[in-house]
Amino acid sequence: AGRARKPVDPTVWEADSILWYSQQLTRKLGMEVFGDYVRKLDYGNRDTAGRPGRDDGLTQSWLSSSLLISADEQAGFMRRIVARDLPVSREAIDRTVSIIPAFEAKDGWRMQGKTGSGWLRRKSGKLNGTRPIGWFVGWADRDGRKIAFARLRIGTQNATEPSGLALRAEFLKELPQLMRGK
Repeated sequence: AGRARKPVDPTVWEADSILWYSQQLTRKLGMEVFGDYVRKLDYGNRDTAGRPGRDDGLTQSWLSSSLLISADEQAGFMRRIVARDLPVSREAIDRTVSIIPAFEAKDGWRMQGKTGSGWLRRKSGKLNGTRPIGWFVGWADRDGRKIAFARLRIGTQNATEPSGLALRAEFLKELPQLMRGK
């Protein structure tokens, strides 16, 4: 018997990184539309094929698989969201922004961002449990000033909690110090 699924809406989906919800959305879009959006948004390497021979791009391409994006590209994508400079309607961007989790940091900074956690793959293609990946991407604002960011960490041992959550907690503490004098 499978685990019961809790009720999910877009806000819960983003806050809790609910994989099955993401996969339902991409299935509903279909491979052609999903791939078109990834290319249209110029997201990373735009490769939605998935792992070779697995036919899993629609539901797995962004999970330590074919769809790759660097931290610099992530920060650039966040800047484009903040500037409302994506090739979709302003309403679509505004709705997306409205579901991105928000956090208060010290010194009046407010952040909106998304965490992610995963693992590097071994040469064999299997996930490497001793190489966890954590990221936190988004933007911070204070007094009308907005700064896009992307934080990425690749660990060297098993993680005791999702790596993205730990990275977010650290960044929330560090941001005011990083921004002093800037």
